[in-house]
Amino acid sequence: MRIWTLALAGLLTSALSGCATNVQVKVSGETKPAVVTAKPLPTGLDPVASANPFPSTYKPMASKPFAIVGASTFTGTGSLVENATVLVRDGRIETVSAGTAPPAGYEVVDGRGKWVTPGLIDAHSHLGVYASPSVQAHSDGNEATDPVTAQVWAEHSVWPQDPGFNRARIGGVTTLLILPGSANLIGGRGVTLRNVPSRTVQGMKFPDAPYTLKMACGENPKRVYGGRGRAPSTRMGNVAGYRAAWINAADYGRKWDDYRAKVAKGEKADPPKRDLALDTLVGVLKGEILVENHCYRADEMVQMIDISKEFGYHITAFHHAVEAYKIADILAENGICVATWANWWGVKLEMYDAVEANVPLVDAVTKGCGIIKSDDPDLTQRLNQEAATALAAGRAAGLQITEAQAIRWITANPAKALGIAAQTGTLETGKRADIVIWDHDPFSVYARTDRVYVDGAIAYDRRDPKYQALSDFELGQPGEGVR
Repeated sequence: MRIWTLALAGLLTSALSGCATNVQVKVSGETKPAVVTAKPLPTGLDPVASANPFPSTYKPMASKPFAIVGASTFTGTGSLVENATVLVRDGRIETVSAGTAPPAGYEVVDGRGKWVTPGLIDAHSHLGVYASPSVQAHSDGNEATDPVTAQVWAEHSVWPQDPGFNRARIGGVTTLLILPGSANLIGGRGVTLRNVPSRTVQGMKFPDAPYTLKMACGENPKRVYGGRGRAPSTRMGNVAGYRAAWINAADYGRKWDDYRAKVAKGEKADPPKRDLALDTLVGVLKGEILVENHCYRADEMVQMIDISKEFGYHITAFHHAVEAYKIADILAENGICVATWANWWGVKLEMYDAVEANVPLVDAVTKGCGIIKSDDPDLTQRLNQEAATALAAGRAAGLQITEAQAIRWITANPAKALGIAAQTGTLETGKRADIVIWDHDPFSVYARTDRVYVDGAIAYDRRDPKYQALSDFELGQPGEGVR
């Protein structure tokens, strides 16, 4: 027994050393050599090697060349092209031009009397993480167990069978940012999804879209944790919590940098212990992960900007941000978008000073970036109507805004905030053919989607049940699954 114990100890030592080793094993009185090759450490122990452990498996649905002819077309660039011909090939936009005859071999889609827009992008959604039906079993959006939970990723809570995805697609939504909730100072990573039916969240992940980090300021974190008799219980406690988190992240990043520098020089060094929360925060400090910051009040947004400058990261967008109109110039100077609603207000005190013209007032400033988003499974089906409300309020406030400009609030601007503007959000040559055909002007309360394309493939058609996807969860439920 002792011989076997010593032999096994030798095997384990060799494996941990990462070397091929000759080990003498004594069996029935005879000594025989055994060669053991150590298994390398898994990539999961190195934050760089494991930067993308849950890769996208999204593949565009099959499509063929087609031309939408005769529609009034909002390109998302601020232009309206009347009697447009939109050419699509290989899932990409070829051209948008006025009155051009489609080439031979293209399927012709009659757009006369209709309107075309880019696919809508919901920059703030909890579909899948707060799935329908809304029961405790589906309440997976807030890891409300610590003020800083940067280690959690929303994609690990997404239920692809949430019927809300199909309903959002009917409303013209082709891309969504799914975020953790706002209970925490730092709530975790968000994930950008293509709005297509899929068995897995990996099959919905937008290829190469950057990860995002959800942060929250104001009433939520101080209420959640102050109510438990722990920090933060005040706004100054909130700020202290952010600063401590960034200090810890910077220290962790330096340890990994020092380790890699030693390895590069050929020096012996032990790697730091990996910390999933600090990995995410270091990704923000390096500019690899975008910050999406829940924050309502103008003064707090400026506080958060100061913190970002103190630690050298950039806030991509403030979410909710009902007082953004008060500091629209400051936000524009700092290159920060605002993702909000038109007529949500008063749910709590920090929402009290909202105005319906918030987005147009933000967008009217030079380099302003206003976005209409949902944060709601019903509103995501009607983003066009929420944008219409904001447009009417902006005009009532004296702003000269065209519909061609306003459509950017639900297409091009959210694409910018999600870091995917090079791929979608506008109908420009080479971009993904995410397209919506409407039966009325999309800013009309009567507008419905006739057809929705994702990467040039039909993802929804109001007149064809073949393109009216149902969640597996709905099949067999009373009143569902029957056309």
